Amino acid sequence: MPELSPTVIRAAQIFDAPFAAPLIQETIGAIGRALTGTTSDGDAAHVIAEFFPLRGHRLSFTNTLIAERGGRPVGLLVAYPGELAVMLDQPFREHRRSLGLPPTVDSEGLPGELYLDTLAVTAGARGQGVGSALLEAAPDLARRAGVRRLGLLVEDGNPAAGLYARHGFTPAGERIVASGRFTHLTRDLE
Repeated sequence: MPELSPTVIRAAQIFDAPFAAPLIQETIGAIGRALTGTTSDGDAAHVIAEFFPLRGHRLSFTNTLIAERGGRPVGLLVAYPGELAVMLDQPFREHRRSLGLPPTVDSEGLPGELYLDTLAVTAGARGQGVGSALLEAAPDLARRAGVRRLGLLVEDGNPAAGLYARHGFTPAGERIVASGRFTHLTRDLE
């Protein structure tokens, strides 16, 4: 069996939009459709691709890390300080309003945590440590943001729940977002 090349984590760039947008939408599903005011995953991914190169919103390249293997992107992590969640969702509220839709967006991050909005790995790279490598980069992001806790939401039955448990995340309650039920998981940092 060939040896896997090491996973390299880097800051996302504007040119990552064609890779990142469909992977983000594949992962967030109904939340992405709600944010973008669309009814299909393809349309939502298109809107996310338009937003990704812009600053000042939750799914911006500025909030994203890319995992690469052999120089090819294989995963990503979108994360931001929870206290900025409402502000970072404002561009999506304005987008929804421009479509004639109610500007309702469920902000997910909570104050005092680095909110891990999206952790996604391509199908061909799953189970190879890419998600772990991205999660291992999160504490440094949290410290730089001045917070000592990581937080995320996971749907019941999501296989990533085991990964989060292995990385020290524990349940901290339940939340409803985009009509879906999620468990809020947190991990305090030392």
